[in-house]
Amino acid sequence: MKILHVIPTVAASDGGPAKAVVEMCRDSNKRGAEAEIYTTNLDGTGVHAVACGKPIEVNGVRITYFPVAFSNFFKISPALVTALKSKIPDCDVVHIHSLYQFPSTAAAFYCRRFEVPYILRPHGTLDPYLHARHRGRKWLYELLFERRNLRDAAAVHFTTDDEMRLAQDSGLQFNPVVIALGVDFQRGATLRRDRTAMEERWPKTSNKKVILFLGRINFKKGLDILARAFGQIARVRDDVFLMIAGPDSDGLGARVREWLAEEGVLDRTIFAGMVTGDDKSAIWAGASMFVLPSHSENFGIAVVEAMASGLPVVISDAVNLAPAIAAAEAGLVVKANASEMAKAIERLLNDDTLAHRNADNGIKLARESFSWDAAGPKLMEMYDRVVANSRDRTKTLKLERDVARTQ
Repeated sequence: MKILHVIPTVAASDGGPAKAVVEMCRDSNKRGAEAEIYTTNLDGTGVHAVACGKPIEVNGVRITYFPVAFSNFFKISPALVTALKSKIPDCDVVHIHSLYQFPSTAAAFYCRRFEVPYILRPHGTLDPYLHARHRGRKWLYELLFERRNLRDAAAVHFTTDDEMRLAQDSGLQFNPVVIALGVDFQRGATLRRDRTAMEERWPKTSNKKVILFLGRINFKKGLDILARAFGQIARVRDDVFLMIAGPDSDGLGARVREWLAEEGVLDRTIFAGMVTGDDKSAIWAGASMFVLPSHSENFGIAVVEAMASGLPVVISDAVNLAPAIAAAEAGLVVKANASEMAKAIERLLNDDTLAHRNADNGIKLARESFSWDAAGPKLMEMYDRVVANSRDRTKTLKLERDVARTQ
């Protein structure tokens, strides 16, 4: 089966979606498919230093980059349009990632033109919190393109039941399918609880309980909540340190520093930037807990990685993984406000038994529900079903046309 994934960017600064699409392809290829990625060369506010128009193998997955000619916001790439027009007729199914973007709209257009079934993955953009942002611009985009893109998709891929439920409030028509993402644990962190590497890399963490946020420094991540919650905790205890690890994709880092300074805890915070490889493993092994206070989060790959690494987690109830985590007692789920977040963090800091129980349950949940062994077969079943339904529909339409010609 030939599967083409189309996504606006696979830059590491784009966070979970970029990571997920590469792992989707890798897992599908292990299962006998031919999956590859078409994307643009955008990397944050700049561009990748990669050759465009030629397939490049990245972590065992073939990726072809195309230059953005203008409008970094909509990611308009005429070269990508030309390539999609040539490529899509040769595909069995196209998996399109993100809404309100030029690459996804162009891919949907050519899928319809060449009668190739496509699947849309909204990446949380239909959550009311995000759907309401820039409402006028999105309403116009929906009127021109997105309503049809969603309506004509063979499936709209949500990663949690909550993401699907929230999207259904949008009033848009679509055929929903819920399949969780997987995490490639073999390439991830180990369960080694050893602080040595972290303390050597960031000496200020020595003998401190490290509260970890790992993800994009982005408006939806709730870093305003985290700054106030950490301020409440740090004012009454001197054994805590906050680590914020991840790219500043929106230039919000300066504002986060202001919030921390207002709380008087900027000097007890480390901004680790984008972490990969040994640095990321060191953080997973050395942190005391992982915190994600998002205002909106359709999945949360970093949450799964944290659980798989043996960290207790504290997340807001706006993270769509919250019901699964609460049911498994794999972490603490609270309202997205500073007071509730601070209380939950304090509970884990003060109760080692609770922290260890959450961590053990988190490892089990991550391995059983969010590995590619669990997600991969479901993804392939979706592709098989979509392709089979498309072929049946094509045969039916051909038969109807043949009958009409004979009458």
